[in-house]
Amino acid sequence: MKFKINFLDKLILGIVFLLIVVFLVVVSYTTYATKRTLLKEKQNNLANEAQLLSQQTIASYILGNTSLEYLQEKLDEFEDTLKTKVWYCDSVGRLIAVSYPKNYEYLPDNIRQLDYDLKFRDGFTMTGNFYNIFDNTTISVGIPILLDGEVRGFMVLHTSISELDDTQKDILAIVYLPFVVLILVVVLMMIYMSGTILRPISKISATAKEYAKGNFEATTGVIRKDEIGELADSMEYMAGELSKLDIYRKNFIANISHDFRSPLTSIKGYILAMMDGTIPPEKYNRYLGVVINEANRLTKLTEGLLELNNFDTKGLILKMSDFDIVDVIRLTRNTVEVLCDKKNIEIRINCHAKNTTVHADRMKIGQVVYNLVDNAIKFSPQNGTITATVTNKNDKVFISIKDEGPGISKEKRNKVFDRFYKVDASRGKDKQGTGLGLSITKEIIKAHGENIDLISTEGAGSEFIFSLPIGSKE
Repeated sequence: MKFKINFLDKLILGIVFLLIVVFLVVVSYTTYATKRTLLKEKQNNLANEAQLLSQQTIASYILGNTSLEYLQEKLDEFEDTLKTKVWYCDSVGRLIAVSYPKNYEYLPDNIRQLDYDLKFRDGFTMTGNFYNIFDNTTISVGIPILLDGEVRGFMVLHTSISELDDTQKDILAIVYLPFVVLILVVVLMMIYMSGTILRPISKISATAKEYAKGNFEATTGVIRKDEIGELADSMEYMAGELSKLDIYRKNFIANISHDFRSPLTSIKGYILAMMDGTIPPEKYNRYLGVVINEANRLTKLTEGLLELNNFDTKGLILKMSDFDIVDVIRLTRNTVEVLCDKKNIEIRINCHAKNTTVHADRMKIGQVVYNLVDNAIKFSPQNGTITATVTNKNDKVFISIKDEGPGISKEKRNKVFDRFYKVDASRGKDKQGTGLGLSITKEIIKAHGENIDLISTEGAGSEFIFSLPIGSKE
């Protein structure tokens, strides 16, 4: 079984490892510094005690004011009181008196037997077993005994370092305990962070993998009011949009299949009928006309798809210029005159704008106006009216194309700009429609950085309104 270590786990382990390393360094340094300080302090204390002892007790013995027995008694008392062993020797190094001499297995007659080069006259400090005399580590301090400026002897004090070890442990415990508590607090905080940050991120990651598999119904299960919660909400929103895109893709394929299949079926059917004699030769021209119309429909559909594909891949390249939008509307009205005559439709132009000059791509905007007017003609009733209105507002020109058709229901209004979408359930009243005109229209307006809106009421017609930046009058 493989255990996967994630980033936050690595971070936690790294921080804990760093804290442990820092802790060990601090332990090593404080142990060394504390021990060194305590040793130095103890050595100074021993030196002071040795000076005091030599002045009060040993000097009296040297001057002959006290006996050796009295000196031995005082040295024993000194060891009992201060836990410090005392050695006294004369000026040539002979050992004269030692506190509790019976406690030693071996004592030299002359201290120089231990180390001839030992500098008694200058004094010394030493840590160890003092030339194997003691079984444990001992601090030894030697000082000369001076009377009237003359060295009259030497004194060496020995004290066990065990007391220093106990003191050192007490001091270090005070130092280390907060540090250990700090490490525990940091570890607990990192574990808490792992639970509150890592687990939600793991859930979001797992959900993202489900989205990659196409399962857009999966949810993160993360409900929080922070950045992670926002990320989870964004992920689920993205999944919803991807789900819509998947539905759109399926609908797109279904619609394009239908729109290609219908004319191909007609073309194939009529040609086979002519080949097998079902359609007599005298009717060929009529049905060949139908075949040409269906072929033109396929051509128009293909061109629309190619145009939209260019919008998606290359982006729309615009040739911007200043022109009068009313001229474009009039030209469109003349172009669709034949279509209007078939249904006795009138196209009216209402201009309420002081400046009808726009800054845009004339050819593309002409395509927009044509698509909107053509769409209005398809859904206008016999003897209907289409109204094109031009108005100014701030630095914009607004163009409106309104028909008197059946209108569009509220739930269908947001879909009219979708590719291949047709409002009529029977694929549109005009069978020549491709369902791409309004999609192309929206892409062109969007490329100009403007918007197009739809206002529609069932039974009262539809109105498309788009804006263009105002241009300069010639």
